[in-house]
Amino acid sequence: MLTHILEFIAAHDAELWTVVPAAPAVFLLRGDDPQSEPYVSKTANLRRRLQRLLGAPAEHSKKLNLRDRVRWVEYTSTGSDFESGFLLYRLLRSTFPKTYANRLRFRFAPLVKLHLENEFPRASVTTRLGRLSGRNVYYGPFPSRTAAEKFASDSLDFFKMRRCVDDLHPDPKFPGCIYSEMKMCLAPCFKGCSDEEYQAEVSRVQAYFDTGGESLVREISVQRDAASANLEFENAAALHARLDKLKPMLSQLPEIVHRIDRLAGVMVQRSASPGSVNFFRIDAGRISGPVTFPIQSAEHTKSQSMESRVQAALASSPPPTTSTALETMEHLVLLKRWYYRSSRVGEIFFANEKGALPLRRVVRGISRVYRGEKSEADALKVINPSSDSGGQLTVERSREI
Repeated sequence: MLTHILEFIAAHDAELWTVVPAAPAVFLLRGDDPQSEPYVSKTANLRRRLQRLLGAPAEHSKKLNLRDRVRWVEYTSTGSDFESGFLLYRLLRSTFPKTYANRLRFRFAPLVKLHLENEFPRASVTTRLGRLSGRNVYYGPFPSRTAAEKFASDSLDFFKMRRCVDDLHPDPKFPGCIYSEMKMCLAPCFKGCSDEEYQAEVSRVQAYFDTGGESLVREISVQRDAASANLEFENAAALHARLDKLKPMLSQLPEIVHRIDRLAGVMVQRSASPGSVNFFRIDAGRISGPVTFPIQSAEHTKSQSMESRVQAALASSPPPTTSTALETMEHLVLLKRWYYRSSRVGEIFFANEKGALPLRRVVRGISRVYRGEKSEADALKVINPSSDSGGQLTVERSREI
């Protein structure tokens, strides 16, 4: 997994300092005893970190010093903090399979879960993925449980799907709840609707979550235009008011929030290789890579467009064929940590519902990352500032035209 391995001899430590780069890296220090526990970490300056860990100890110093315990130094240079974090995760997962999650302090990402395996489906917020082959679907990742609960609650205000958490045994004698009294639920608990009517409402909710709300926007817009054409102006005004309530909520939905099994895209990061950037593929919430992408093409492919080169580079790194729900949850943690930072380095671009990437935006993003310029998201924050949400900036979701 690590690309370089060097022998460390304390008497000739100066030779090691000249070989290792003064650059970001993930490294592992190992002794001669195969039963001893290795030291694994990441650093922004490998040479300086090794000098501190393996250099001659200062008298009366309490700093950690491994000079007398280490025989082998393994490392891989990295081009970005995200690459360092992802490589460190993979290395710790293979080195410490029982304790790596605690070492990385994983807190799983909040998701909205649609319980389609239930006879009367409902929505809830969770941090756990079920069986990947199951019928339940998940949407996220959200920045916090509070954000996920607010989005789910605000969204369900536009539908009549149940919000109770019990397994229902419909009984006409059941009195119902406050939502059924307010006509905000079809009330399957006391046979207030047929099974077919309830399933049709669930299908509307699923389409809403699948499309990030666009299905409901289209539905209300069509109804409003029809009402206006039929001179039903009061009905048209009411539908227009529903749109005015819906659109601001959807505009604040983070672009990363997708149905998890359809969360696909590419992340662009700086590379440790000169004249290159790194690609990280995202497929169904799982991360793979990095794929090194040279900015300048080889002589025999100079006629090839940048878009086709990007496609070829991504095709050369197929997605992982197998994965567990736990591994997907861990990859979502890494994505969430990076995406929701107040100032993140690198850019990410998501595939549309047909699985196609916005290649023109990707190419422009490659240029910005390589030159160290402001990301597309940061530029949008400057263009579209909002005074709500406690003075925080909100970013409208950008879509490929």
